Amino acid sequence: MSGHSKWSTIKRKKEGIDAARGKIFTKIGREITVAVREGGPDPNNNSKLQALILKAKANNVPNDNIDRTIKKAAGMGDKTTFEDIVYEGYGPCGIAVIVETLTDNRNRTAGDIRHYFDKFGGNLGQSGCVSFMFDRKGVIVIEDEDLDEDKLMEDVMEAGGDDFKYEDGIAEIVTAPNDFPAVRDALYNMGYRFASADIAYVPQTTSSIDDPDNVLKMTKLLDQLEDNDDVQNVWHNWDMPADEDED
Repeated sequence: MSGHSKWSTIKRKKEGIDAARGKIFTKIGREITVAVREGGPDPNNNSKLQALILKAKANNVPNDNIDRTIKKAAGMGDKTTFEDIVYEGYGPCGIAVIVETLTDNRNRTAGDIRHYFDKFGGNLGQSGCVSFMFDRKGVIVIEDEDLDEDKLMEDVMEAGGDDFKYEDGIAEIVTAPNDFPAVRDALYNMGYRFASADIAYVPQTTSSIDDPDNVLKMTKLLDQLEDNDDVQNVWHNWDMPADEDED
């Protein structure tokens, strides 16, 4: 996804990066596995699974792959368990970074994350060291150049969304975290399909990096984090240069 907005610029969308590297389904597959085990294999009764199926389809994951993952997760053959762990730290020049992971081996993941921060001029911090600089918001992105902006705005308000932006064929709906599932499901039932739908860490303010060497280090840090199979999302408050936003 191109960086047309505050949200898609600040969160380097893993979907586009990972699709190019053939990793997207490994990550979505883990999320689907957890969703099935938590809420069952029927997407009609499991809104989290329903959203992940939409996410997978938006990234061109074949239906057969999705079905196999759901059936595998619903069975008893795979005993692998995953846990959500959130890491916080600082990149070069004090850039705040939050890393959301889904891992079956917390020692491996912690070692990898710490190594990336150390290697590229940052440091891994304690829980809570940077999260206070971000607000949690539900962010739904719809990409459709033929959208009726006025109709969508009415539908967003009816669904309970807090904010709405539309530019260059990309609509962004912002919700309170607690309202996110209801707003997402309401818009889906109205016929809208999403490029992404996440509970996001949105920075309260952003910071820039002037030194080219540190820009390179920060870019490499994000690349390494996002390339790790255990990492689901990377959030930060870096005001990225335009050439870094584009993917």
